[in-house]
Amino acid sequence: MYSESDLQNAVEAGAISAEAAEALRAHVSRLRASPLVDEEHFRLLTGFNDIFVTIAATILLVAVGWLGNTVRLGAADYQPSVASGLFIAATSWGLAEYFTRQRRMALPSILLLLGFAGGVTFALAALVLQVVPDPAPRAGGLLASGIALATAIAIWFHWKRFMVPITVAAGALAVAGVGIALVYAAIPRIEGALFWLVLLAGLGIFAAAMWWDMSDRGRTTRRSDVAFWLHLTAAPMIAHSMFHLLGVFDGEMGAGTAITVLLLYVAFGLVALAIDRRALLVSSLAYVLYALYALMEQAGAVELSWAFTALIIGSALLLLSALWHKARKLVVEGLPEDIRGRLPYLDREAAVKA
Repeated sequence: MYSESDLQNAVEAGAISAEAAEALRAHVSRLRASPLVDEEHFRLLTGFNDIFVTIAATILLVAVGWLGNTVRLGAADYQPSVASGLFIAATSWGLAEYFTRQRRMALPSILLLLGFAGGVTFALAALVLQVVPDPAPRAGGLLASGIALATAIAIWFHWKRFMVPITVAAGALAVAGVGIALVYAAIPRIEGALFWLVLLAGLGIFAAAMWWDMSDRGRTTRRSDVAFWLHLTAAPMIAHSMFHLLGVFDGEMGAGTAITVLLLYVAFGLVALAIDRRALLVSSLAYVLYALYALMEQAGAVELSWAFTALIIGSALLLLSALWHKARKLVVEGLPEDIRGRLPYLDREAAVKA
């Protein structure tokens, strides 16, 4: 089975023409009786070998990190080792030269990007803790922003070399870390407003995701894959922050809060339909389950509240999935023309004409 990314790579390599690739997409769309532009394609597996390589790479990264921990480089026994992070980052980059750049294996590429970024961050943090063991709040914020900035730069070099779609999301997260750390350094007492900062960062990453999405409304290039991972990064930052600010888990949920959560989930659903991305719905699912459970419990269905909640939400989501294209058409056609012109196409024919 060939994925959308495989088609993109084949066109870029000159193996098939763009017209032939589009004809294949249209053919598959007719067979499935559903428009391909309404499916979130992203490459994760090309076969079981991806899982096999990912497991092997994980074991190897754990091993080199463990070995690196024995190389203290002047650090005390209770301090993390800089070498551990450096070994993991270097090994991840080296493995990516083959499994990402040559073999183009999706799942191992994701793991190796995360290993590289995590290794760089760990090495820098270990170095900072070794030089400044107990920084003051303001200095700690500045040092954290420096670590995040250096990580973002390293991720940028990784992107230029390997072009793994998730890399942009990792870089955006690092940049968000820079901003949050700088605000904390400027105003140390702002830690109580942390979720407001995370919400703003999530909205910023969401805006970046929409920029990538709008540049590929037909979702036929790598830009759509980049947008997918950006949406997947932004969604939990937005959802968790908003529901935390509503005080969902601060105590027993009242009826007013529960209804607010449900209304917010409906709003998320409308946004998800408009932009044709489901990440917001998935990220906030736990909260709406808890809210509906609270309403069921207050209505008196104590013993079966979880069962009724799961039945209602599961049925609703399956129905939405089955009617996604029709529901999306209703939402998009109700929007102003200038907004509709920036959203993903409603059908494959429109994408072909574009």
